[in-house]
Amino acid sequence: MRLCQAFVLAVVLALSPLYGFAEEKKVSDVKELAGSWTGWVTTRDQGDERGTLTVMPDGSYKAATINGSTTEGQFYLQNGKLMYRSSRTTGAAKLTEDKGRTTLTQIPDDPNFRTGTGRYERVK
Repeated sequence: MRLCQAFVLAVVLALSPLYGFAEEKKVSDVKELAGSWTGWVTTRDQGDERGTLTVMPDGSYKAATINGSTTEGQFYLQNGKLMYRSSRTTGAAKLTEDKGRTTLTQIPDDPNFRTGTGRYERVK
């Protein structure tokens, strides 16, 4: 039992920099997102899948998972808040930075859709 508790504590501490301690960055122009990103997409059917995201300077993007799912979309600012709409979902997005890592997270408005949250780290 103690080993299980120690393992859970180790996992929580290892993941804490990704969830909760990262500083959210204010995005003033979608050009800040331009470039290549890699990370994970949560799907209802397949669980977590590796994914890639390529964002153009105008905020348009193409994303794909290792299993072949693809989507195209657009990042935009609405009342100072970063948002996205794609061929699959719409929702909020946020940019965070922690220990030199920049992470872009997409949070769909409808979490019941086949595609869930996407978390991508900028490729340097």
